[in-house]
Amino acid sequence: MLLLNQNDVMKVLDMAPCIEVVEKAFAELASGTAVLPPRINLFTEEGLGLYMPAYLKEMGALACKVVTSYVHNPAKHNLPTILGKVLLQDPGTGDVICIMDGGYLTAVRTGAVSGVATRYLARQDRGQKAGIFGAGAQARTQLWAMTIARDVARAYVYDVNDESVSRFIKEMTDKLQLDIVKASSPGQILEKVDIICTASSSPTPVFDGSKVREGTHINGVGSHTPKARELDTAIIKRSKVIADSYSACLNEAGDIMLPIQEGAIDKSHLYAELGEVITGKKPGRENSREITLFKSNGLAIQDVAAAKLVYDKAVQAGIGTNVEL
Repeated sequence: MLLLNQNDVMKVLDMAPCIEVVEKAFAELASGTAVLPPRINLFTEEGLGLYMPAYLKEMGALACKVVTSYVHNPAKHNLPTILGKVLLQDPGTGDVICIMDGGYLTAVRTGAVSGVATRYLARQDRGQKAGIFGAGAQARTQLWAMTIARDVARAYVYDVNDESVSRFIKEMTDKLQLDIVKASSPGQILEKVDIICTASSSPTPVFDGSKVREGTHINGVGSHTPKARELDTAIIKRSKVIADSYSACLNEAGDIMLPIQEGAIDKSHLYAELGEVITGKKPGRENSREITLFKSNGLAIQDVAAAKLVYDKAVQAGIGTNVEL
């Protein structure tokens, strides 16, 4: 069995190939060759455990990601709040052939699915401007993916923490060779950009949806619980909404669930799943004026596709530690 730590994963996992395998995973989901059981949530006295299995038949990928959220970890154990590992299996035998760190993998695969959505839903103009709400780890991979999916000339970033914004701008300017500007307010982002990503930890809306310009594409990423939302009812009502999964949006995403509870929309407002757009079952963007919105909750098929990619590249490069159990 191969063991891959975070540094190993970082050496072999690049965004562009991850976008490609995640796109294939969503195509499999839409075509019926993916098996995606419901995520198991297990609560303990100290925190939450999430168990996320999936199987991609065409890609030959079988795995389960184990993620925990223990809020007291930093203070009590000097560990991150969120910890994750992926167990990759041989689909022919069922044996676990690799255990890899899931932290960096999760950040990249979440950016990758937004990259896929941006590829299919954003306008195709050259020299577009991107706006990011949030300046954490996930915001970094979101911007990275957007620059691959579209020709981005400038990015704006807004966060309530000025130090986080400064670090974000320095790191991502060096990484992407992109002009990145600190936004003075949420409104400045709405006025300037063509593509928006919300990747914050805010439980309440981060901008006024009535002020979003026509033709904008939005990736909603940060909120993923029934009572939290980064997107207000106004922008949900104005947008063509594409879900990573109907079920996930209707059972986990406050961005969608709360407007339904308010009576502002019903579940038919969800226009399509991303896989339906990828496979051509439903059209994506149909004109330059409509506002498109991709709601990302995070599916195990993304982890499985990314883990298979990491494993194959690590074996090819001779990276990792082999152990006998």
